[in-house]
Amino acid sequence: MIGYAICGSFCTHARALESVRALLARGYELQPIVSEIVYRTDTRFGRAADFVEELEGLCGRRVICTIAAAEPLGPKTPLSLLIIAPCTGNTLAKMANGITDTAVTMAAKAQLRADRPVLLGLASNDALSANLQNIAALHTRKHVTFVPMAMDDSAAKPYSLVCDFQAIPDLVQQILGR
Repeated sequence: MIGYAICGSFCTHARALESVRALLARGYELQPIVSEIVYRTDTRFGRAADFVEELEGLCGRRVICTIAAAEPLGPKTPLSLLIIAPCTGNTLAKMANGITDTAVTMAAKAQLRADRPVLLGLASNDALSANLQNIAALHTRKHVTFVPMAMDDSAAKPYSLVCDFQAIPDLVQQILGR
């Protein structure tokens, strides 16, 4: 089972769902995980309830959206891989500094303390400024892999990076060897 966690970079949620579909098409089983913000926040990109319903329908499982529900992922319900895509700068900073106060950061903590892989697909407007040190810190962590990323709009958002969501299925195959 692969955990697929989604944080609040709402403008990239459609691309995240494309990755979910591609992984499911390759035969992977996914456990959806969403941050509390994703679970309850309606935005100009859509209603939270509609997004959660679509994700649950695709994966055939209820989303994990609380710290309490994510805690068993380490010892009781091991994941072969945890994908966090989009991973916001906020979540990235929390992971780099050992802060566990959301469902997604609890899932990451559970995964890393069990020496299992985490694949981070960053989507952050401050990746090349305030979060650059957190990217560097997590690059040195055992079992953490980053999805390739690039600037999404160098003129309007010169510090922003977004991962290549289309690369996720091939990276999963490389990490898991299947």
